[in-house]
Amino acid sequence: MNTTRRTFLQTSALLAASLPFARPVGAQTPAPAAGGGRPRGLFFDPSDLPRIRANLEQPRFAEIRRQVYDLDHTAARRFLRDELRLNDHVTDFARARSLLEHAALAHALRGDAESLETARLALGRIVEYPRWDYFLEGGRQVIGLQRAPEGTIAVCCALDWIGDKLPADLVAQAERDLGTKGAPACYTTLYGMKYPDRVRGWSFHPEQSIPMTIDFRRWPIILNATNLKIIPTAALGIVAVWLMDRHPEARKWLEMSRQSAQAFSIMYGSDGSYDEGVGYWGYTTMHLAMLAEVLHRRLGIDDRKLIDYSGSVRFALQMASPTAGDLVVDPNEKAAYNAVPKGSLEPKHDLVNFGDGGTAIDVSVAAWVARVAQDRLAQHIARETGVLKHYHAAFWYQPELPATPPTAALHDVRLSNDWVISRTGWAAQDTVVAFRSGGPANHEHADRNSVLFKAHGERLFHDPFKAAYVPEHPKWVLRLTEGHTAVLIGGKGHQYHDGSEGTNSSWASARVTAYQTGPGWMTVTSDATEAYQLVNENVVRVERTLVFVKPDVLLLLDRVVLRNPEAVQTRYQVFNDDRRGNATVNGTTFRIERPRATLHASTLGSGPVTARTGRLPTPDTDGIFPFAEVESAAAAEHTLLTTCTAAPSGSDHGTLAVRREGDRWSVTGRHRGKTINVTLTVPTTSLPTVTVA
Repeated sequence: MNTTRRTFLQTSALLAASLPFARPVGAQTPAPAAGGGRPRGLFFDPSDLPRIRANLEQPRFAEIRRQVYDLDHTAARRFLRDELRLNDHVTDFARARSLLEHAALAHALRGDAESLETARLALGRIVEYPRWDYFLEGGRQVIGLQRAPEGTIAVCCALDWIGDKLPADLVAQAERDLGTKGAPACYTTLYGMKYPDRVRGWSFHPEQSIPMTIDFRRWPIILNATNLKIIPTAALGIVAVWLMDRHPEARKWLEMSRQSAQAFSIMYGSDGSYDEGVGYWGYTTMHLAMLAEVLHRRLGIDDRKLIDYSGSVRFALQMASPTAGDLVVDPNEKAAYNAVPKGSLEPKHDLVNFGDGGTAIDVSVAAWVARVAQDRLAQHIARETGVLKHYHAAFWYQPELPATPPTAALHDVRLSNDWVISRTGWAAQDTVVAFRSGGPANHEHADRNSVLFKAHGERLFHDPFKAAYVPEHPKWVLRLTEGHTAVLIGGKGHQYHDGSEGTNSSWASARVTAYQTGPGWMTVTSDATEAYQLVNENVVRVERTLVFVKPDVLLLLDRVVLRNPEAVQTRYQVFNDDRRGNATVNGTTFRIERPRATLHASTLGSGPVTARTGRLPTPDTDGIFPFAEVESAAAAEHTLLTTCTAAPSGSDHGTLAVRREGDRWSVTGRHRGKTINVTLTVPTTSLPTVTVA
């Protein structure tokens, strides 16, 4: 630990504890920066309240309205007074912080006494916590990865919105805590990520009961490229703005926050794509925008173009894949903290869930992008895509801005991270094919060259939801190649880590080697050889080519070359979260059935192939995950061409003939009124070429 940092850690608490704040706080606090006329609030001014109230009345904001207005104040106060544990941050601190934010905002909007009382009580209990997070550096100094940053933002917002309605001594204590429990924890986290060689070791606080064991030694390096960096980054910047010119460390905090945001910006692709997946994209990008908004409003610092925000909300749009049907709820999910993600699946909010993609896309930040960039497509996304989960969307949304829906020009995309999505549209009945090439990332799965296929309102080739975060849980298998629509060699997938460090990146990479689109079709080839060679020295080549003939025909060409003979499997996962998915086989063909659609598939190989069905090895209480699997008998070289047709339930499937002549494979026939004529030329030592007639 260097002298500068040691001095900071030793003096920050003393400075804040004795700090004579120069101005009172509250909703009417003037901006600390020069430049008359600058907005006074962190996120909104009193003049914005009518618009925010009107936004919350719109059906699109129903979830946010429920969070803000439908608090059970009796239950909330009982929890805060009698049940809250001051050594529990995972659940209790998180709930208290949430109650503070929502009750304070409700009072700012409605002026009701009940919300004010709940907010006052929540703030009073939060300041009773001796620390605001459950991670330590060097066994002593608190670091803020989630709870301290979230608490810091909540306290700043509450003081901004209702500070003039709170007791002066409570306000003073809250501001002291911002300077001793909030900002220092966030600063220490970012310092450790910036200088990982100076970190003495991160760990859980011994009083916090966490049902997992994690090797923290590389966490300052690992988390530097994850969503858990941007949350303390945003919090540190927001508290620096709040205490600017009233705390001697505020400018240091601001500098660290902005440096951290700038360093993190390269985690986004040049087109705005985000490797951790769309589930973490919403949370992360919203906090980056929150920081930019506060800096611009209060200090006139314009970091609103740090990433391609317009491109980034288009990334979210590309990951949308709505299906049909009823809400899917897992009755075995528990409310308490555990090692498996939670949440129901609303089919109309379905998505391309590569990695830990979650069960819905939160596009709250799209409202900010629409307003700041005057982006009409972002406005459409804010109105129509995914869900709005965070109340900031109500601050930012301006209903008068015009919206423009996406055009066919966006139906086919190869993202900068080598994810490929091809579709016929964004309605539940439209078809979506998603192909996962590219490199590793935090919250990834062992899913290189895996495929999702959605048609006629149903997931037909599936990527299971809610993989476990810890390897001891049975649903860890959902993270592995075996749990994906992908290639196995000898029943095993490509390289993945053992989970000892969390959900960090593996070493596995694939790369798109060919990509082409044409009228009504898309084809892509990806080489995943390196990912498999990391765990199997017998591997020479693993390559998959997709041909999507819109709207209902998908061809998969898999080529595997080995030094010594070994069997190869291609596995196809079935969506069964609602216990309504089924797979059957007949010779070299298989059929997947869902309530609204069916898929027929047939495989021709360069050698003998057989088809079978199976299920992943999870207890029934953790879900039944069926799959179809085609196996190519042991050989040194394997080529398998699988032809798939999709149709609405009750409709007939057409007949596709597959012929092989040397290195030419042809697929001809008709399906649902469309003539199919595809030729794949598969040279031994070069890439396949595809012709769609």
